[in-house]
Amino acid sequence: MTRDCDAYAVASRDIVFESFDGEAVVLNLANGKYFGFSDSGSRVWQALASGIDARALIGLTAGGSTLGAAELEHFISQLLELGLLVPSETAAQPLPGELPAELAATSEPLDVSIHDDLADLIIVDPIHEVEEPLGWPAVKQAS
Repeated sequence: MTRDCDAYAVASRDIVFESFDGEAVVLNLANGKYFGFSDSGSRVWQALASGIDARALIGLTAGGSTLGAAELEHFISQLLELGLLVPSETAAQPLPGELPAELAATSEPLDVSIHDDLADLIIVDPIHEVEEPLGWPAVKQAS
């Protein structure tokens, strides 16, 4: 089946993200992994997560070079494999007017880094799964 557009959506409600000074941090609440993006990756993540057609990004300047189809496809396939995005069947959103300039101002190539060093703590229920009387972050041990 051919899709009319290359729009994507955030994969689930367990995927939350925030931008800090333009740098996106994405957290998967289901497995505790969190993801950091390069400056250009942050802008592209935000565009894709908001439903912009990926094809609209091809040819824009990002990270000091022109964003090519293969580079973008590789980045998107990483996001799909990590379970952060899913293909969307809804109509794509238009490219925001400020996005090309924001992408052109980036200096790093598309990249996503994966962190799981805090996963054990992130997925713990701080109310019900902690050792009494220590509290969080002392995780209750199986007895």
